[in-house]
Amino acid sequence: MSTKNPLVRLTELGQSPWYDFITRDLFTSGTLQHLIDAGELRGMTSNPTIFEKAVSKSDLYDEDIRRLSREGRTPAQIFEAIAVADVRSACDLFRPLYDKTNGGDGLVSIEVSPGVAFDTQASINEARRLWHEVDRPNAMVKIPGTEAGLEAIRQCLTEGININITLLFSVQRYDQVREAFLSALEARVAKGQPIDRLASVASFFVSRVDTKVDKILDKQGDPDKLRGTIAIANAAQAYAAFEATFDGARWAPLEAKGAQRQRPLWASTSTKDPKYPDIYYVEALIAPDTVDTIPPATLDAYRDHGDPKVRIREAMARAPEQLRQLARSGIDLAQVTAELEKEGVEKFAASYDELLAGIEHKAGELAAR
Repeated sequence: MSTKNPLVRLTELGQSPWYDFITRDLFTSGTLQHLIDAGELRGMTSNPTIFEKAVSKSDLYDEDIRRLSREGRTPAQIFEAIAVADVRSACDLFRPLYDKTNGGDGLVSIEVSPGVAFDTQASINEARRLWHEVDRPNAMVKIPGTEAGLEAIRQCLTEGININITLLFSVQRYDQVREAFLSALEARVAKGQPIDRLASVASFFVSRVDTKVDKILDKQGDPDKLRGTIAIANAAQAYAAFEATFDGARWAPLEAKGAQRQRPLWASTSTKDPKYPDIYYVEALIAPDTVDTIPPATLDAYRDHGDPKVRIREAMARAPEQLRQLARSGIDLAQVTAELEKEGVEKFAASYDELLAGIEHKAGELAAR
């Protein structure tokens, strides 16, 4: 039976809404528990940009910063302690949902530092450390899907660490990510290790593609009316690739052993261009066996005026011709997505650096009081 709440209806259609946000007062105020109880949220993600805003724009973490600074911790160590504590708290609140869904939902992500995005071994080491520090079965460690990240992803999954692969922009890179996931599961099976609770999602970024492509189309006058279509077309192609893999012969024996699909997670689904509706990307990418990680303003907007229907099939039908038109216009989508991957790491690195500088500044101010 359907429900009037659009966010709950997403779950009925097979898509899990996760919160693209974390801050300590979500736990202390009871807000997160309320959102979980209402069936509006089924998981949570965090990244350096989210934490940078949470730490710099509030006093929620001041006591921790003061205490940890007095203990001689560096800004990076202080941030990690704060992040681990918040992710643990979120994991504990989501744990009943995690148990109820046999590990399908109720997952909370913490990210390796952007500085290791192009260093395979450093990514592995940091993912292992964060996994053991958080020490919750429903935690996930985010590793960017860079070329260097692929082996780190495979190795960590093989070791039984839940991995959220982030900063995916191209279907070609997503192909490599699915291969890493499958080979990790197969390696565990070969060793007689369980695979039924190993969780992974592939975070495919959406709106940033349009932000970049639309600028080029605007300069061309957009003769084919492609503005605002390419991000959705790109994601639709990724979903087609997902279905081909997880309905395929290679997947069947893994599924028989209890393996869970590595769902596509739509990231960057808030609308950046005011010319588009505020829930433009959320509506377009409703699809079974997917996650949408939604920031607070977009979540509120969807609760207010979302119209949940599975629309991915229409997007998949339109995508091939839209992408052919894009190529005919002289825009190289592979180049665009490669630039976006590099820029994505750089943006998170900048937020991380700002975060550490902010912690250092706060620690100095608090010590002087």
